[in-house]
Amino acid sequence: MALRLSSAFNALDDERKRHDRHAKRGTDVDEMALMESPSHFLLPGLQQPQDFLAGAFTGKGDAMNDPALKFLHGTTTLGFIFQGGIILSVDSRASMGSYIGSQTVKKCIEITPYLLGTMAGGAADCQYWERHLGKMCRLYELRNRERISVAAASKLLHNIMYSYKGYGLSMGTMVAGWDKGIGPNLYYCDSDGTRVKGEKFSVGSGSPYAYGVLDAGFRQDLSVSEACELGRRAIYHATFRDAASGGFVSVYHVHEDGWTKVSVDDVEELHWKYEAEKKK
Repeated sequence: MALRLSSAFNALDDERKRHDRHAKRGTDVDEMALMESPSHFLLPGLQQPQDFLAGAFTGKGDAMNDPALKFLHGTTTLGFIFQGGIILSVDSRASMGSYIGSQTVKKCIEITPYLLGTMAGGAADCQYWERHLGKMCRLYELRNRERISVAAASKLLHNIMYSYKGYGLSMGTMVAGWDKGIGPNLYYCDSDGTRVKGEKFSVGSGSPYAYGVLDAGFRQDLSVSEACELGRRAIYHATFRDAASGGFVSVYHVHEDGWTKVSVDDVEELHWKYEAEKKK
């Protein structure tokens, strides 16, 4: 691992040496010049990002299964289509291994008034690129005078992530919305370049537990309140078994007129509520 880390940072060391040579020649620019020409800003030695990533995330032997740099993350998100639209349900815990960074992360990104995205993986990656997707969708609306379809929006996100494949992004997202004349659509996209259309998805470290509850209680003819409760209960059970998931359960309903934020519930309160129901 030490050898892989050493090779990973060789590019940074080379850039530092280049900077030192330029400084000796008097080629540095003053602060005003930096403000006038952003291209003069000193950047990390990543002119060839693949050289850095080759040592950081991959290498020889079992490096693909045991990379030098490890992203430790966990979450639980789910989405499913039923007769009344789409339900998206997410937890709110941000963690890195045993360290819990936040209990109030907003993991359902409001892309447009008609599109929602979920985030799993790297919080910064998901938030930045899904907000960027929101900008692209708005530009599409201004240019074409109609809202973008769910398929097209997911394809835009997929194209971005595929272009950065192997560059270290960590994303597992769902894009959900309602298309005119078609109805609800749900897509899964990730940083490996995968894009899949489906009716039920759960993403994150707690997804096996959420899938169990979802499969047990799902019916196509669920009412809106029943579907919301199913999504809420599935995320709760995932947070109970998966230490990397927790915080609050947020439930969204995607319908013909857009989307509605249905509820935000503390998982601790849900725990005692469901425990009380068992005793009845």
